[in-house]
Formats: sequence, structure tokens, C-alpha cells
Amino acid sequence: MKFFVAPDDTSAGLALRTGLGQAFESLSFGNFDPEEAVIEWECLLAGGSFEELVDAGEPRIVADQDNDGCVVFAISPRLSTALADAGPSRLRDVAASWAQLRAEDGEVIDTEIAEAIVGDLAGLVSSARRHDQGVYCWVA
Repeated sequence: MKFFVAPDDTSAGLALRTGLGQAFESLSFGNFDPEEAVIEWECLLAGGSFEELVDAGEPRIVADQDNDGCVVFAISPRLSTALADAGPSRLRDVAASWAQLRAEDGEVIDTEIAEAIVGDLAGLVSSARRHDQGVYCWVA
């Protein structure tokens, strides 16, 4: 999976057909469910419940391919704002809480790795916002 910056949904959706290449600033991560993660991060950073966000259509799918399971989804404006506004200690707390949530479901994510993921994503969101762009996730 890759989190990446794009100017709009249409450009982000093209990643399914063309790949990301060098056109987009991006971060690659490994073994966790990114759709579930962004909902959990939003709950931890901005409040609300997992079920409320799912019922509200989060994460918002921008493009998908039925036959192979590839999907591109958008990071919500609310999560983007929360990530960009959070300081380093808040991001560390959220990462630790997220690692604990995953552990409760039997998924081990080292706290340091969780901190790197959340911190790097916050940096990507801040960069995107400076250029009036959005952050998306491509799952292959």
C-alpha cells in the first residue's frame, strides 16, 4: 500500500491504471489494513466511533477495480486536519493507542513502527496541505 499526494480525486484514481511512478509524493507501508487504520486514527485523533465513520462512508473510495481488489481511497478532510494540527507528543500518543488497538485484535505492530507510520503520514498530509492537495491511499 502507498499513501500519496494528488491534486484531486481524478488524478488519484488514475493511479489504479498507471501506478504512482514519480508523479506523486508517497509513502509505502506494509502489513496492516489501511482502510481500518485511517478510521481508527480518525477516531483517536478527532473523536467519534468506528461505526459512525463507516456508516458515513469513510474511507471514501475514489476508484476501484472489481476484478483484482485494487482500490484508491481518500484521507478524510477531518483526519487530514487532525494529523496536520497534532504535535509530536500527540502523534506518539495516538500511535501507541493504535498499536494497542491492533494488539487487542491479535495484530502486532511495534510502537516505534506505529509512531513512524503516523508521524510520516502527518508529514505527508502537512506537505499536501501546503500545496492545496489531498492525501490518498492506493491498495494493490
